[in-house]
Amino acid sequence: MDVVDFNKSCEEERGKYLPLVGHPIYYCLCEECAFCFAPEFFDWTLEDFEAKIYNSDYVVVDPDYVENRPRSNAQNMVEVFGEAPSAINHLDYGGGNGLLSSILRDRGWKSATYDPFVDRRTKVDQLGKFNLITAFEVFEHVPDVTRLASDLATLLEPEGVVFFSTMVSDNEIAPHKRLGWWYASPRNGHISLFSSQSLHVLAESNGWNFGSFSPNFHSFWSVVPEWASGLIKAD
Repeated sequence: MDVVDFNKSCEEERGKYLPLVGHPIYYCLCEECAFCFAPEFFDWTLEDFEAKIYNSDYVVVDPDYVENRPRSNAQNMVEVFGEAPSAINHLDYGGGNGLLSSILRDRGWKSATYDPFVDRRTKVDQLGKFNLITAFEVFEHVPDVTRLASDLATLLEPEGVVFFSTMVSDNEIAPHKRLGWWYASPRNGHISLFSSQSLHVLAESNGWNFGSFSPNFHSFWSVVPEWASGLIKAD
């Protein structure tokens, strides 16, 4: 579809530009579901990502990921679900340093964190089952979205919900259109860019329903648990 420099970052939306490094990153586009992805990263190892993307300079291109974003997300969850939702067994998937889960536990939640990049020696099937899984700003970072869906399916209880955030590319990415969207930024690790249709496809392939609350906040579920019935309206 198009090619961008590796140093293209989300901070360009704020007027901050990194110097070009001359490393071309090619993005492809599925003509059926408009899923946009960068094939190069599919073969990268975790060590490659650590050295080239999630290194000590990552905070330059995503200054909110260490503290501001997890604190904000934790506060939003408390406001939505209450101080100590006894019916919820929560996992923050892709939780990084675990701050969000730590904040929730301090507020009386039963909450755990798992990050495939951080917790490399832990297998998904060792974690148990959860009826609420959050994945904030995770989907766009994953080169193998089939494996991501498999992980979520392994972790999710039958009456459970996945709440996740990722910007959808609707009206931003199209065939024969240059990839100027700010969210398409390989230096941030944004290598899998979803349309609403591609999220529908991912959900259906795993037997889930799909819904969006906004262009950035979405959910997967099979059976809506009672505690989520006010948020998700089952068909």
